[in-house]
Parts: sequence; structure tokens; C-alpha cells
Amino acid sequence: MASQPIRGSGRVCLFKWLDAADSYAELRSYLRDMVPRTYHLDTVLDPQEEERVQKCLLHPLECFLFGEDPEEGLAKLKQGSESSGICGRVFKEGETVYSCRDCAIDPTCVLCMDCFQENFHGNNAYFPMHASSGGGFCDCGDLEAWKIGPCCAIHDQGTAVAMETVSYITWKPESWGVGRIVLDPVLHERAEQLFRCLLRYVTEMLVWEKYYELPEDLEPRVDEEVYLCVLYNDDHHSFDHVIYSLQRSIKCTQAVAQAHTALIDKEGRWIVKKGTVLACQEVNDLIESNSKHISQEALRVEVLLYAVVAHQTFALRLGNWFQKIVGYSVGFRQIFSQVFLEHRPVHQDPCFVSQLMLHDFVMHKGARRIVYELIFCSLLMDTESKRLFAIEFTKNYDMLQQCFIFDYHDRSIFISSLSVQIFTVPTLARHLIEEAKVIKVIVGTIMEVLKGHLCDSNRFQFQGYNSDKFFRIHVIFHDLRYILISKPTEWTDALRTAFLEGFKAFLDLLGCMQGMEEVKRQFGQHIEVEPEWEAGFSLQIQLRHILSMFQDWCASDETVLLQAFRECHGALIHCNHRANQSEPTDFYMCKQILHIRPYKVSQEPVSIHLPISRLFAGLYLHLCRTGAIERLHQHASYDYTYLAEHSLRCLVLVAQVSAEMWRRNGLSLVSQVYYYQDVKCRDEMYDKDVLMLQIAASKMDPNHFLMLLLLRFELFDVFNGSTSGKDQELLKQWNRLTEEMLFLLIVIIGERYVPGVSEVTKEDVTMREVIHLLCIEPMAHSGLVKGLPENESHETGLESVISKVSNFKKPGVSGHGLYEVKKECLPEFNPFFYHYSKSQHSKAEDSQKKRRAQEGTDQALRPPVPPAFCPAFSSVVRLLSCDIFVHILRRVLQRAAKDRSTQWTEAMVQRALHLIGQALLEEKSQLEAAADEEVAFDFSVKARLGSEHSKSVFQLLTKVKSLPALEGHSDMVKWILQVKRRVELYMCLAPGGWRAMNRPKALPSSLLSPQVAQDKDKAERKRKADAAKLHRQKIMAQMSAMQRNFIESNKMLYDNMPDSIVDYENRCVALGPQRGSTPAQREVLTCILCQEEQEVAALSQAMVLTACVQRSTVLTQCRGKALGTENASPSNSLFMSPELVVGTHTGSCGHIMHSSCWQKYFEAIQNTTRNRLHAELIIDLENGQYLCPLCKSLCNTVVPLVPLEPLTIDYENAEIVGQHLTLPRWILILLARINGLKSINHSSGEDRSDRFSDSIAEMLVVCATTVHRVGLETPPNELCPHVPTMAWNTCAFTIQAIGEPSRTHDAPPLSPVLLPTISRENTPSILEVDFFHLLVGMVLSVPALYHEEAVELQPSAVSSAYNHLYILHLVTMAHLVQVLLTSDFPAAAGGEEGEEARAAAELYITLTQLTTGYAVAEGVKRAITPFLRCTALFFNGLTGVPPPVEISSTAGHSGALCSYLALPSNLFQLFWEHRESVRPLLQRYWSPPPCRYPRRRNHLIDLPADYSSLLNQASHFKCPKSNDGERKHPTLCLVCGTMLCSQSTCCQSQLEGEDVGACTAHAATCGAGVGVFLSIRECEIVLKASKTRGSTYPAPYLDDYGETDPQLVRGNPLHLCPERYKKLHQLWQQHCVLEEIARSLEVDNVMFALEWQML
Repeated sequence: MASQPIRGSGRVCLFKWLDAADSYAELRSYLRDMVPRTYHLDTVLDPQEEERVQKCLLHPLECFLFGEDPEEGLAKLKQGSESSGICGRVFKEGETVYSCRDCAIDPTCVLCMDCFQENFHGNNAYFPMHASSGGGFCDCGDLEAWKIGPCCAIHDQGTAVAMETVSYITWKPESWGVGRIVLDPVLHERAEQLFRCLLRYVTEMLVWEKYYELPEDLEPRVDEEVYLCVLYNDDHHSFDHVIYSLQRSIKCTQAVAQAHTALIDKEGRWIVKKGTVLACQEVNDLIESNSKHISQEALRVEVLLYAVVAHQTFALRLGNWFQKIVGYSVGFRQIFSQVFLEHRPVHQDPCFVSQLMLHDFVMHKGARRIVYELIFCSLLMDTESKRLFAIEFTKNYDMLQQCFIFDYHDRSIFISSLSVQIFTVPTLARHLIEEAKVIKVIVGTIMEVLKGHLCDSNRFQFQGYNSDKFFRIHVIFHDLRYILISKPTEWTDALRTAFLEGFKAFLDLLGCMQGMEEVKRQFGQHIEVEPEWEAGFSLQIQLRHILSMFQDWCASDETVLLQAFRECHGALIHCNHRANQSEPTDFYMCKQILHIRPYKVSQEPVSIHLPISRLFAGLYLHLCRTGAIERLHQHASYDYTYLAEHSLRCLVLVAQVSAEMWRRNGLSLVSQVYYYQDVKCRDEMYDKDVLMLQIAASKMDPNHFLMLLLLRFELFDVFNGSTSGKDQELLKQWNRLTEEMLFLLIVIIGERYVPGVSEVTKEDVTMREVIHLLCIEPMAHSGLVKGLPENESHETGLESVISKVSNFKKPGVSGHGLYEVKKECLPEFNPFFYHYSKSQHSKAEDSQKKRRAQEGTDQALRPPVPPAFCPAFSSVVRLLSCDIFVHILRRVLQRAAKDRSTQWTEAMVQRALHLIGQALLEEKSQLEAAADEEVAFDFSVKARLGSEHSKSVFQLLTKVKSLPALEGHSDMVKWILQVKRRVELYMCLAPGGWRAMNRPKALPSSLLSPQVAQDKDKAERKRKADAAKLHRQKIMAQMSAMQRNFIESNKMLYDNMPDSIVDYENRCVALGPQRGSTPAQREVLTCILCQEEQEVAALSQAMVLTACVQRSTVLTQCRGKALGTENASPSNSLFMSPELVVGTHTGSCGHIMHSSCWQKYFEAIQNTTRNRLHAELIIDLENGQYLCPLCKSLCNTVVPLVPLEPLTIDYENAEIVGQHLTLPRWILILLARINGLKSINHSSGEDRSDRFSDSIAEMLVVCATTVHRVGLETPPNELCPHVPTMAWNTCAFTIQAIGEPSRTHDAPPLSPVLLPTISRENTPSILEVDFFHLLVGMVLSVPALYHEEAVELQPSAVSSAYNHLYILHLVTMAHLVQVLLTSDFPAAAGGEEGEEARAAAELYITLTQLTTGYAVAEGVKRAITPFLRCTALFFNGLTGVPPPVEISSTAGHSGALCSYLALPSNLFQLFWEHRESVRPLLQRYWSPPPCRYPRRRNHLIDLPADYSSLLNQASHFKCPKSNDGERKHPTLCLVCGTMLCSQSTCCQSQLEGEDVGACTAHAATCGAGVGVFLSIRECEIVLKASKTRGSTYPAPYLDDYGETDPQLVRGNPLHLCPERYKKLHQLWQQHCVLEEIARSLEVDNVMFALEWQML
């Protein structure tokens, strides 16, 4: 079948290139001519550029590649090609990735979102998610990345093709073609030829460094003097710096400068000037000069020939084109990879990929990204190519890392970051170790970059180091960890040789760290300059996992382990010989002689860095675990005393720092000691030093070991009795050192939970750690994780043990879930657990004593029974029965028995008691296990014997027990004596051992039941408690009987009470002629500032409530409507729309002050707050904001407390008035008063001093003015006629907001809406106002109609009653009309047609000519209930009449409301009673209904139960204003559900003349400035209150442990917590967002403002 003809230039080029003798030269000639013509480079983007490039450049290349029309060729190619089995999706920064803890080989193996959803791993329990830092790719389909399930459903078909290659280990050079995809030979030849030519072109142009010329065969035929000034991206200058420099240099607008800056950041460089070389050079100089004004370094800017930039731009475009081409076929990818990696011996040049790697540091950001992605999509997708690339990468590793270290760009765009893709592949890593000696290469690179820090003694000294450079060096340590992350299961001779060679190089590195940064104790004067210490510890932290991984590799092969141990021993001996050694001396104590070199830590240099010593201890432990220790000792013996010396010195240093002997050495040493014992470092520092001492204790004579311990702690003379000091400071120092020495002894003897030291597993170790953490206090899962050490895979092992040792307590609406230790695990508690810090030790001790007190048990914190030592360490327990140990205990107890406070401390005695307990438990255990054998452990015998000059240990214990200062330890002494008696009994019963305990006649009951006395005490306490309870019950019964007798005796007093009094006082009607009376009671309140009491009275000083006024859209019925038009006309501030688009809410925390106290407080806040650096970030001083002095709630005004006016109604007179004052007559009177009011000139600031004091009047003005200013967003103006109206509106809106928390309501203002004869322009119809706002406004404004000129009158009680009644009737009827006109009722409905139904149908007929009955009545009743509830709240506050109890119940709720409001229970009866007055009003509804009743409830949007659904939604989010592929920060508005692009310049807009981010602009429209957003990739709620104020808030998503996960740090699966989301909803609905933001900012103590407006 004939192919279609090739169109245009593609056909011409195809035949021309095919016929040419040298296709390479012909193609280069074509590029020379066409590239400069195709690209029209300028300072602005050319929208037609991509189309020209495709037509003139890329299409001809595709035609040559396929030999026909590219579409036809591609169709044929796809028919016989296989798809790739590896996903290979390159992650962008911030993209969500997933890993499986169960199935992944290591934590670097991840899946993209699409593969995760198509993979079964999603069902696993431990599948963390986190945000990618950019640069990695999806491992789906990689068989070496997953233990099981390597492929998702998408890539399952192509896996066999992708991985059908030979193993890295068994690879031979002749196997290059194995598993290759076979293409058509002609196509293969053309592809290879084209790829080779274009790769040479791309490589040449990307590494080209000449600015004014090109290669000879690419030089333009015609010289064009056109140059470009190009500005490059760097990480030194901020966006603002670049924008400023561009504005000053090229005289452009801010928008143009911002556009240039964004392109520079995205592409790596951009053209800022096009013209002659002189013009471009002038701009170049200006940019350099202006950028130096604001930064020490100038921006990088170059002037380049136009053709150079054009060819470099096309080379970058070819990079993207290559990615597309190799994606067509696995065959194309294999050909491309082969050409990319081939060496050219003729040209003596490295392969193309090596050239690009070596020039990576000179390329700009865009070029680096292209090369990076090109390697990803080609070389790393094929096994053979990956192996060859790994070898090339390893060859150039040293150069690549050095270039990275001395550069300033982020690592994600460096070629060196590809190491994680190579070194983490297990088989490839072992191949590189064998063939490329990669361990030696990496360690050599570290030594090379750190050699500048070596001192004369060949140790590192980091004084004056560069922190940024040092941070980049850490990357090399990551690569070493990647290489070692998978242990080999089988060893070859080549692997052993190569690994040991790398291990020796690693020992050289550790040798430079051994003993580095030595410190010497400062005497007399405090150190002047703190030495650098962070660098050394950062190296130690980086080496932490590497050290353990080297040990694990060695332990996997016995031969390697033995050889590594010998090498480590040799290195340690070499390092120890570098120090000056003094001559050994003899030391004597208790007839024991120790021959040792003298050394004092307090006087000689000492270092905390001993990596070789600790590695030696770790390897020794593995020798013991594997049994290889026997082979080791067959050939050599080791001086463990000498080897443990430096570890002991380090531990003594820590003890002396704790004893404050080194306080003149500054905080640097304190910080080192902290990190030395911190969870980040302790497993390879502190723990290994303890292990080293345990090794020494197991090999040394126990007396000699303890003498060495006393010598190094500088306590030898103190315990030998050869010193007597009177210096109080020195005595205090000895006491502290004794405490630390005894603690170390406890640790050496008791800390056996180390695999190899005792028969325990790693799970046992983790369980013990968790138990001790939970003994401090109940902890959250994250707190436990932080307290546990991580392995190289960042796992703690917590999940496998947490359920065994603790119970989980679920969280409430706040806080987090907590784990509490199980009661059966408490015997494992050790008060001297060696991983406790001092504060943790104190908390744990207090917690356990408090628990034991609550349980009624003794206060003795016994040492737990430890597991038995392994055979290699079994000799350690000899320390507990040696002479020196007993001597130490005797001396400590002697000091306590003398009761001289300067010679002993309580902590010292506590430790001694613990050691005695350890010794007795050990002896008891050995006696129990010995059976018929003789036990050599004889501590109790030695402790029972006294010396010539002192009593025995047990005698001293008995004396110490009676000391008042040690009363808290009396229970511990009792327990010790009990155990001692048991031990003595076991010894007496020998040789029968423990079995003899079964003889009743041989055992006293006191020994068999040591808890009998305690049980008796508990029984006695219980008896007394029961007796007290019975006595209280008798007294209460007597009081009840006396009350009943009094009532019976005075029954006549209750029976003779007048009914009328009871009637009137209990009348529950809030308004009208039958209104109940206002309770007459004095209200006396206390000012929170001056604490003085005052009665609330009309003529007294004002008492004010703190309050916050804010605009609100919580009740709005039209989401998304622009808020700016709501107050466009004056009438809109008077009449509230029934849609409640935006209202004014006033809330209060309820705290009360005198007005004068508040004014003083407010003035003080205004004056003092300006001096606080961060205060303006919390409160807006210019808008009158302040914090409540008591609860710190955000406020911006005060509300004065006005007393209820006592009102007495003459009910008989009211009834007579009611017979004449009908509704029509009342309307006529009201109209007359309105007309009369128009002729009187009233001012809004009328003096009301006769009713209220000046103070109250002033506060009323302050409150109303604030409401007017905030509600209308206008400057404050007391004389504005809308001030009182806005005050009434905020009253109505606030009542609506609180009247029914889960519903929305309605309301409008004044009389022109209801009174038919008043003519006023722009008066809205009945359907266009909210009638509750109208009700509040009319009720509060009617008294103004009684004013006359120069005379202020008030309506009488009867007049007010009828005013309120008829206003309510009119408004209720109007609202009923609203409901009827805006509701859809069914044509027919069930139910009885009663009087109410007939009245409803009659009214509905009048309005709509449709008849329904029951449905109309019930629908109207439901719709009008919110209005009645708000009205009841309003009149309750206005009149003080208490509502009936039935109003809060469900049954009879509507009837109780009507009764309280003096309305008929059948509301339709109002229309019949007032039909003449109402008929004209029914004609005024003519307008489209704006909303329906009852109004819908406003809620925050529904969120999915699984957080991954939100992440999936965010992954498909595309910015509406950006076309690039960069990841955005999708943020979800929880109020309306809109997804926004936040923290990005693309979606910025103008708000009040300022640039703001998408969220800020949206909040202004959606929430009147208040916003509640969910930042999806950060998993945090963002609260917004204004343009410049905001805060974060915990997201309502919790993991299985009841905790939130901000920034997705832990990555655990998250699920929606309905209770927390409800709490967030209440926070929004109750208008507490502003308050929460203020509280958050106050707690966080923000020093520098975040740019919230750019969110």
C-alpha cells in the first residue's frame, strides 16, 4: 500500500538529505540556515513560534526519521511495538507521591497518583503519602523496587519487555543485544544516524561557552549585528530584587518586570534587551550595577549573539522532541540510549551523556532540566542502558559532586541528584561496588571535599566553615547510604574484596573524626568565643545510619566481619597512639592494685567524637551474636581496658558537664552533650559508649573496672578516704559526680536490652522504649515516633508493638489520640532508664509515684528484673558482688547515716538503693536458676559483713530508713530488706533452691506473704471510709425530714397566696396589652479591670461589654454574588435584602468593664502596643481593634449595658383602649405622627441626657459609629443618618445568627414598606426586604415619633404595648405573604381540612387563585417558625419578660411562640381580623421572588472521607490562567467549594488598588473578607480575616492514631473526622474566625509578617 505524499518542506528535505553524500553535513547546513530564521527571539513571547519550529525544523526531521509522512510511519511503528512496563513519570515539586512500607524495597521507591490508584498497594495498612521535592520518577513497573506487586494495571502489560534483560551481576559485554527490540533495518539505520547527528548538535550547543561566535559549520552566511542581553536565574536574589533591578535598568513597568522575572525563574534565563552590542552592553552594566545595590553579588547577565541564542534555544527544543520520539517505541529508546552512551575513540571525546554531565554546572536551569528529563526517559528506563550510565556516572562522581558543592542552584536540577535512581537498585549497587569500587569513590569524594578542614594532626577542624557548602556535602553521605541500603544475601570473593577496600577507606574518614574538636576545661575565666560544633555533629548525624549499615553488611558474612573487626582494631590502635601517653601508675583500694596510666578529664583535652571506638563496639557485638567471637580469640588477644578508655572519658565528660564543672566552657559543650544523648545520635554515640564499657567490664577484673571508673570520675581519693575537703563547692561537685558515677554503674549492669548483650529481639527493645516513654505520660503516636530511633528506612518498629504495651484513647473534638501504658507492663519500668533525660526522669518518677499512691500501694520504685546476659557478657554481673562495689555502697550509706547534708544527697542514696536492689535481684535469680549447683554470687554475704571501722551495708540501711530526709525512700528500704530476707532463706534452703519454698513449715508467713500488712492497712482504710459515708447519709436524711416538717407546719402560708399576684407575675406574654411584667431586680456587675462592683442604672456610669463587629455572609442565600453592590444606594443600608447577602454581626465574649476603665485600657493599648514588634500583626490599631483584657478575644468596640425599664400596665385601661384603638386607627395615628415628624428638624446626635447618663450616651455613640463604619465600610461619621439604622440592623442580624444556630433567617426595616399611603422613591416591594430587620427597626424607631419640637416625649406603657403588637401583626402578615408567594405547595396533600387550613386556602386563593389546604398551612408554619424564634429573642431582650418553658420543647413549640408574642395560634386569622387594612398591602408584592422560605441552611461544603480523594482532585487541577506544566498550590474554599490557585503570581488580581492572591480576592467576594480554605498539599486549614491577617488551623483529617499531619510529614493515611469538621463549621458560623486568628497570632508570637495578601 503506497504511503501518502509528504507535504511541503519535509519532502524536499527528505530527498535532499537521503541523496546527499554526507547527510550529517547537509543536516548541519540546514540547521545553520533555518534555525536563526525560524526563531524571532525578543523580550516577549511569540505565540507563533512553536508552530514555525514544528513546521520548518521538527517536521523535516520526523520525515527523515520515518522516510515517509510521520503520521503514517508512526502508525506502522505502533502496530509492532511494545509499550514500556515502567511508568517513569518525572515528579514536579510538590506533587503527591506514595510509598508502601510493606512492599517497597526501600523508602525511595514511590508511585505517582495514577499508578497508586491502579495498584493493590492502596489496601495496605502502611502506605505513606508525601509531597515530592521534585526530580524523582515513578517506580511502577520496576521489578527491583518492589517485593510484590511491582506493576499497576496500566503498566502490567509492558513489564516483561522493559525488564527482559540480563542481570547486572552476570552482565557480559557481548550481551548488549540481548532482549533488544528489533526495528526495520532501514528505520534503525536512519534513526541511529539522525540521533547521532542531533545529539552531537544538542551537546555542542548546550555546553557552548562562546558568546559572540558559533562552530564553523553553524556560522551564519550573513553577519547580522543583532545581539541579546540575557538575564540568568540564580538563588541569591529574590523576586523583588530582580523586579527592582529590571525596572531601574530597562525602564519598564512593574507588570513587565514581574513577567520577565517569572520567565527567568521558570526557564533559567530570559531576554531583557534586543539590539546592538552597545545597547545590550549598556543594559548589562545597569543590571549589574543596580543589583549590587541590594545584594553583595550582582545578577548574572550576558550579551550573546542572536544566532547563538537561537541555536541554544532549538537545542533545548530538541530535548523535548527526543523525549517524544523515544516514547513512541522501546526500539527508538534503545537506539537513542546506545548513541547517547557510545564513546568516540576517533575524537577522543567522552560519550555525549558524560559531556553533558561534566558541563552540568555551567548550564542554566532550563537546560539542566531538559538534560535531566532526557536521561530519565531514555537511559533509566532500560536495564542495560542504566548499567552503562551508572558506570559513567560513577567515573565522573567526584567531579559532579564538587561542582554541585561549589554551585548555588537547588539540587533537584543537578545531574548529581540522579544518584538515588542508580545506587538504590540492589543488584546495580553491588555491581558498582564490585566493578567500579563505588564505596571507595564516594568516601574518597568526601575526603576530597573535606580535606581543607584537616589540621596538622590529621583530624577535622571545622572552625569557620561555610554552612551552605557543608549542607551540600551531606548529599554525598546520602549516596553512601543508598549504596548500602540493601544487604547482600550472597557474597562473592570480588564483592568481599571491593567492600573491604571501601571499608578501609571509610575507616580513614572515621580516623579523621576520631578525637576531633577536643575540648579542655576552662578555669578562672569564661570562654570568650564559642567554638563551632554544629558541623561535627551534623557529620555524626549523617553517619548514624551508615555506621549501622556497614555493621549489618559485615555481620552478613563471617569472613568479612572478622576482617573488618581486625581493620577497625588496627585503626583504633593507630588513633589512640596519636595522643601523648603518660607512664602507668599503681593505685590501691581494698587490697586491690590497678596498674593504669593516670588521666583527668577535668584537666586534659577530651573529645566527644569517637566513631572508630563505637564502630569497634558494634562489630564486637555482631561477633558475639554470630558466634564468630570464638574464631577471633583463637588468633589474637585484645587489651579491652585500653580500647574502652576513650569511651569512658567521654562518659565522664558528660557527667562533669551535668555536674556543672564545665560551665565556663559556654553553651557549645552543653549542646554537644545534649545531642550526644538525643534520639538522633544516641544509638551510635551514647549507646555504643555504654556498650564499650560493658565489653570492658566483661573482660576485666570487676574490682579493677570499678577502680578505673572511680579514677576517671576523679572520685578515687574520695572513696579511698584519703581526702577531706571543707570547700562547699568542691563537696557539691563530689556529690554530683558520685550521683553520675552510680548512675553509670546502674546503666552498665542493668541495661541489657541490646540484641547480642542479652537474648532479646529488636521488638523487645522497642517495646521497652515505648513502655518507658508512656510511663512519663500518655503520648500521641507522633510523640512516640519522635522518641524512638529510626532505622535506615525511617522505620521505628512502633506499629508492631504498640498494641501489646498500650491502650489507645480516641481523641475528642480537639487534641489527639493518646496511648496509655498497660498495667501489666508497669513492672518493666526502670526509674533510671538510661534514655531518659533529666526532665523525663523526674516526670516519670513523679507519675509512677502518683499512680502508686492512687492505687494505695507503697512508693518503692523497684528495679525491674532484667534479662540474663549472653555468655560473652555474663561476667558483667560480677561487678555487683565484688569488694569495691560493696565498699562504694558502704561509703555512700555511711555519709547518709551521719546526716551531714553537705556530704550526701538524696539522689545519691536513691541510686545506691537501686544498685542494692539490682544486686539482690541478680543473686535471687541465680539462686532460683542454680538448682543443686553452688552459686558464686555472694553480694548478700559481703553486704552483711562490716569492716573494722564501719557497719555492714544492711545495718546502715536500717539506720538510713529512720532519717526524716529520706522518708520518701522508706518503702524502698523495706522492699530491699524483704528481698534480702528471701535471698537469705534461699541460701538456707540450699541445695533445694526455689523448690524448697513449697515447704510450709520452713517458711514464716511474713515471708510467704509480704503484702499481708499492706492488705490489712487497705482493709482498715476501707472500713473507715464506709463508716464516714454512712454518717453522711444519716445527716442528709435528717435534713430532708426537717424540710418536710416545716412545709407541713406552714402550709397555710402557701394556700392563702392571692391568685392575681401569681397570675400577673407568671404571665408569659412579651408584648401587647396582656404583656407580663418585667422582673424587678437589681443587676450588680463587677468590672474585670478594677474589680469594683456597680449596679446597672440609667443615670450611672456606663458598664460596657467588649464586642467585635464584622461583616458576615454566613446567612447569605446567594453564594458568589459580588458584595460591592449591596450598599450602592442609601436605601440599601436601610432595607436588608431577604437574601441576606452581607450583614453586620456583633459578638461579645461577655466580659464587662466600666466605660472609664475601658477607655484607659484602650488608650494604654494604643500607646504601648505600637512599641511591640509583632503587635500590629495581631490587631489593627487604626481600626480600633484591641484584645479583651481577660480572655484575649479580638474586639473593636464596646456595647453599653442599658437597664430594663420597669413597666407597669393597667390591664383594665389597656382593654378599654384596645376597644377603640383598632389597627386601621393605629395606622392613621402613626401616619399623622410621621407627617408631624417631617416638620421637626431632628439631629442624629440628639441629647438624651434626661434618660441616660452622659457616659451611657457616649458609649452608645461609640458602638453605633463602629457598626456604621464596619458595616458600610465607610469612614466614621456620627452625623450620618444611617448610623441608627445600621445599629438596628446589626441587632437583627446578630439575633438571626444566634436565634437558630443551624438555620438561616430573614428580616427588613422601616414603615414605607408596610404603610400604604406613604409615598417614597425606591421603596422596595414586600418580597425585597427581610422582615425581621424591618421589625427590629420599626420597634426601636417608633418612640422617635413621639418627639415634639423642644420637647422629648415617650409613649406610655399602653401605647408602647399596642405599638409593638400592631407592628408585629403587620410584619407577621407581610412575612406570611412572602412565604406564600415564594413557596411551591403540592396540588393535593393529605390531612384534615380544619379552620387553619381553610384560612390558609382562602388567603392563597386571594394571592394565587389556587386552592391547597393542609399543605399550605403546614408549609407556612414551618417557614415562619425561624422568624418567630428571632422575634421572641428580640422581645425577650427588649422587655425582659421570661418566655414559657414550652418554648424550648419540640411539642407545642409553635403554639408557645405565638402565645409569647401575643399572636393567635392560627396566624392566618390575622388577615381576617385586619382584612380592611391588609387588602391594599397585598397589591404591593409585584416583583420576582428573590428567595424561598424557609431559607436553606448554610454549611461548609461536604468533604470526602478519604484525604487521598482530595489529593487526586488536586492532581487534576489546572490553573485557569497558566498554560505551563508547573505544579500549583491548589486551595479549596470550604465555604463555596471553589478550587483556587494560591501562592502563585499567575492568579493575582487587584483589590482596592493592591495586588492580592487568589484566596484573598475570593474571600473578599465569598465571605466579606473572611475565608476558610483548605490547603490540600499542606493538609492545613487557612483562616483569612482581611487582606493582611490570617493563620493556619488544624485540618479536620486525622490518621489512624487520632492526629493531624500538617505538611504531610508523616504521610499516614488520613480520614475525615466529622466532629472536628463540625467544630470548624461552628467556628465559621458563630463568627469566631477573627478571634481564632488573633489568638493564634498571639500564641505564635510572630516576629515577621507573612504575606497573607498573596495567598
